[in-house]
Amino acid sequence: MLLALDVGNTNITLGVFDGERLLFVSRMATDASRMEDQYAIELRDILHLYGVRRANITGAVLSSVVPKLTGYLSHGVEKLFSVKPLIVSYETVKEFLPIAIDQPETTGPDLIAGCAGAKALYSCPCIVIDLGTATTLVALDREGVMVGGAIVPGVGISLDALTSRAALLSSVSLEPPAHVVGRDTAECLRSGVLYGAAAMLDGLCDRMEQELGYPCRVIATGGLAGLVVQHCRRQVECSDTLLLEGLKEIYLRAGAER
Repeated sequence: MLLALDVGNTNITLGVFDGERLLFVSRMATDASRMEDQYAIELRDILHLYGVRRANITGAVLSSVVPKLTGYLSHGVEKLFSVKPLIVSYETVKEFLPIAIDQPETTGPDLIAGCAGAKALYSCPCIVIDLGTATTLVALDREGVMVGGAIVPGVGISLDALTSRAALLSSVSLEPPAHVVGRDTAECLRSGVLYGAAAMLDGLCDRMEQELGYPCRVIATGGLAGLVVQHCRRQVECSDTLLLEGLKEIYLRAGAER
């Protein structure tokens, strides 16, 4: 069985694959103050909760945008399962996922995992959207090469920044409002955040397609994807497990070469 972990700024998403089948998906809070033994204990407890024995884990793959936690989790996995995780980077994927940007070694491991998942499961050209702490859009051209993208403040961050800096605006839930033209302050905020994010995605995808010179399939993932993309005017396919699927693909393609 393969343990896949994606370390984000807010959450750590993990899953276990038995061959091609994803047995479960779970999440832990990202906490840079915790040490490797603490993460190892929580990993052990999560696997026990889902009935997966430690001895069944024969491989592991890890993507992380929190450098401090990369080593902690890697060492914790080694202690717990006696396997050394494959750490996702440009070097691990350059043979099968070309990255044609300036300084490709700086590409975020989460972006690499998402694109690897999209390339394995969907057709290119495509635009991969990840709505998490940040909202990212990455374009894969007709040959499946990562050619660049855009990074936008995430929906939650934008809402938090607005309500913390505007004295008369209080925080609201991210429920779809009944009207685009809001009837009160809370509805105006929800309209601006949700419909505004959807319109932004539509607009950025349009501009990316115009620059590339051809239409693209659009795939979205991330914790807020389900809330936002349903309001997009263009067709956007959602995949809750895209990054985990991408991590599995990277392990299968690059892990055997180690």
